[in-house]
Amino acid sequence: RVTIDGADHLLKPGGFAYIPAGTPWRVRNVTPGPTGFHWWRKRWQPFAGLDRPDPIIAREQDLPPSPMPDTDGAWGTTRFMDPADLRHDMHITLVTFKPGGSIPFAETHVMEHGLFVLEGKAVYRLNRDWVEVGPGDFMWLRAFCPQACYAGGPGRFRYLLYKDVNRHAGLWPNR
Repeated sequence: RVTIDGADHLLKPGGFAYIPAGTPWRVRNVTPGPTGFHWWRKRWQPFAGLDRPDPIIAREQDLPPSPMPDTDGAWGTTRFMDPADLRHDMHITLVTFKPGGSIPFAETHVMEHGLFVLEGKAVYRLNRDWVEVGPGDFMWLRAFCPQACYAGGPGRFRYLLYKDVNRHAGLWPNR
């Protein structure tokens, strides 16, 4: 159970919570056994003229994945935050590949980003190397790291993706 600004929310598998900076919160396991969750924590970077984002409580099962163009539905992204909402300085998405699905080209991003593999197997291109990845693996990709992916296992390949968005990268430390 996560309590955000006094409101309780029971998160089940596939649940997601975004807690805006400065919002009172707490989390408690209310199940009889152990539980686990992934936690991304970062200092929020405000955007001039915009308030902080609202809390988000969602379930991946209730959000239709957006198929990536020209992949025949083999590569999809479930977005927990609205990409057009400039109040957000980061996004968490769930990326899913069907067996044989791929990022069919070497892509790069201007921001660092992290990937945590939830299920399945794939080979992931990091710079010039192809690395086999599976459940529990974590990758931190630097800005402009060429990357690609091929989901070669018998089942779907899925990972949580974190990346900074909507802000320019800092050019000087502590500014």
